[in-house]
Amino acid sequence: MLEEITFGLIGVALVVSAALAARRFGLPAPVLLVGASAVYALLPGPTVRLEPDLVLALIIPPLLFSAALSSSLVEIRANLRAVISLSVLLVVVTALATGAALVVVVPGLSFAGACALGAALAPPDAVSALSIGRRVGLPDRLRTVIEGESLFNDATALTLYSVAVAATIDGRFDAPRVAGRFLLAVIGGLAVGLVVSWLVGQLRLRIEDPVTETTVSLATPFAAYVPAEALHASGVLAVVTAGLILGSQSRSLLSGPARLHARAVWRLVDLLLEGFVFLLIGQQLAAVIPAIGHYPLPTVAAATAVTVGAVVLVRPLWLLLPAMLPSRLRFLSPHPHLSTRELAALSWSGMRGVISLAAVFALPRSVDGAGFPHRDLLVFCAYVAVLVTLVGQGLTFGPVLHRLNVRPDVDEARRQRARARVAAADAGLRTLAAVHDQGQLPDDLILRLRTAAEERKRRSQDSLRALSLADSGRPPTASLTEAFGRVRRTMIEAERDELQLWRDTGHLSDASLRLLEDELDHEEGALPPSQPQPPPS
Repeated sequence: MLEEITFGLIGVALVVSAALAARRFGLPAPVLLVGASAVYALLPGPTVRLEPDLVLALIIPPLLFSAALSSSLVEIRANLRAVISLSVLLVVVTALATGAALVVVVPGLSFAGACALGAALAPPDAVSALSIGRRVGLPDRLRTVIEGESLFNDATALTLYSVAVAATIDGRFDAPRVAGRFLLAVIGGLAVGLVVSWLVGQLRLRIEDPVTETTVSLATPFAAYVPAEALHASGVLAVVTAGLILGSQSRSLLSGPARLHARAVWRLVDLLLEGFVFLLIGQQLAAVIPAIGHYPLPTVAAATAVTVGAVVLVRPLWLLLPAMLPSRLRFLSPHPHLSTRELAALSWSGMRGVISLAAVFALPRSVDGAGFPHRDLLVFCAYVAVLVTLVGQGLTFGPVLHRLNVRPDVDEARRQRARARVAAADAGLRTLAAVHDQGQLPDDLILRLRTAAEERKRRSQDSLRALSLADSGRPPTASLTEAFGRVRRTMIEAERDELQLWRDTGHLSDASLRLLEDELDHEEGALPPSQPQPPPS
């Protein structure tokens, strides 16, 4: 127990250090964490072994649920054709291609056993792709496709994996049985996710305390995963389904304070779990390498090469070959609305991660007294494939996007938000006018409310004017919105100092101080982002 606590403390220190270094040097934090953990694993001392059941049951559900909560069900539906192509069809093709290639170079390996490795490596990891994708700044459309793919491909891959393992044990591969089991897993996962989302929604309608609502949110992914797995359905799909539905209904199910509290808690959960996931990957280096000592070097090299080759090459071929169709046949492509540059960028987002390793580590160590055929070799191949894609593609993903000139339209996003704020302020003013017409509130209160709403509207209109000036090629100037945010932050700091003085002189209790500081914190969080000031001329 002491060793686990020690590793936990070291892990937190590494996660924080990697986050700071990633921001300072512009490197992906996952790559830094894997590298640091691999070096730590080779040093004398205890290491932490990856336990597949714990990873799949305790770490993956909350990470997927958090990603689903922040995903857009509307945008995923708009890109459903591409999402299905990548999360279902590409997973199957990658698993079969990897299995076929391995059978050729590894004597005695069955096709079903090889497909078990192929299925484990087929899905790009949600944690890796989203963690790196957030840092490099993906365009909204590509981010939606990657999120949708990452949310659903694990259900496809883990179902194929379980069937392939069962076929290896039974010694036969029954295609109708495989298709039936896959269909039941999908339908069962969807059904459990729908039921859990409805039950949690009904519970949230009866809760008013933000802390209690956040507790329910933290328990929801496990409430979806456990019964689905007990019913031999897809627990991953149940978690994702519940997350997408509850995320789309948060406006009606959660109060404003509850949403703020839950988002803050989930950001912390994401930071720690994502960090420990990458630390676990690096920690397995010391256990993986010695296990293949009894294999001939040519066999290890050939198996590793074909595994990495299939994992890396199948994805760009699947994405880019349909783009070469004549324009009149482009509608046959599973990704007709994505440009060639976007497809090229998407083809380089296939980082693998801890789900692949957990699945391969879960391969049974014995079948009727004999070891699972070539289990140690398959684990090594999977580990190398994860390192190559995570480190290689993770480090180069940003430069590839830059070279392809694929980047988000930041100004358009700001313009969209400003227009929405103007429309929301107008809706609030119309409601205020209706309340005023009823004559139930004093005029001075109506005036204060109208002034606050009109000020929010003016700040948004000011942002739109500044963006229009930038579009016309005129030199950028500091907008009134930026000046407002800068001055108001200075005022808030002065107000905090005054409140602290009141507490220190005994005129304000600590409980009241925390309440008043919360009010200022929320106001500061709603201010427009501060911009660096130009040097004086």
